[in-house]
Amino acid sequence: MEKRIRLDNREIYRTCGALLGALLYALGINLFIVPIGIYSSGLMGVCQVIRTVLVEYVGLNLGGFDFAGLIYYIINVPLFFLAWKTMGRLFFFKTMLCIAAMTLFLSLIPIPAVPFVGGDRLTSCLIGGIVSGSGVGVTLMMGASTGGVDIIGLYLIKKSRGRGVGRVSLTINAVLYAVCFLLFDAATALYSIIVAVVDSFTIDKIHSQNINVEVKVVSKKDMRPFEEEVMHELGRGITKWASRGAYTNQEQTVLYIILSKYEVPQLMAMAQRHDPQAFIIISEDVRVAGNFDKKL
Repeated sequence: MEKRIRLDNREIYRTCGALLGALLYALGINLFIVPIGIYSSGLMGVCQVIRTVLVEYVGLNLGGFDFAGLIYYIINVPLFFLAWKTMGRLFFFKTMLCIAAMTLFLSLIPIPAVPFVGGDRLTSCLIGGIVSGSGVGVTLMMGASTGGVDIIGLYLIKKSRGRGVGRVSLTINAVLYAVCFLLFDAATALYSIIVAVVDSFTIDKIHSQNINVEVKVVSKKDMRPFEEEVMHELGRGITKWASRGAYTNQEQTVLYIILSKYEVPQLMAMAQRHDPQAFIIISEDVRVAGNFDKKL
């Protein structure tokens, strides 16, 4: 019961952090990107282009209400099934909650009639890219997603090698900016590319999904309960072998685990709970091939 309470409290904290990331993303988009007529990257950028086409070419007018967030939510509905099928229940519910919250934030945060930095579009692009990218990065750190490209990319990672979020994002953005160039002008496409670059750079600085870590846990105790907890709670496999300490000449067990760097704190807490005297070695940025589960 105590372990369940600790895990629940941790997930509550991570969910609140993910919602904060969704708020940051919406602030960056509505306060800096939309007022200067620039388009975000990924699926949100596609939704913004659809909104512009509906408003300017079809004549759909909702009284100044920016419904790009609603379009984003609608497009994400079929992607929910991929998240449920591929990433597990907890990821699914947190992602669904973040997308709903982001849609709400995008709808409620007022878009200023005059940009905060005046006519300096470059500065707006830089600030907007940093703020929105920080929001996405925080959401990913908390084990959730803002939907769109993330879900598609991670689904492809599960299904085939050599594909992932980066490649899907690159393809969608290439089509998006080509459309911006054809429908609007070269300046709009160029500034949108700047937003995408700054956004991606910020996300990478906050969160890197492919940073893998190897952990060796050396213990003299029976660590089978620890092994079961790691496999059940983290979904990670363990390789173990028997060893003997050179100084004490006592038998001990070495547990070898590969996981993402954001799972390390949880693993450390598990190991120290089962054996406070365990010797733990952590090596970052290792390359892994074969049957390894890539996670957000």
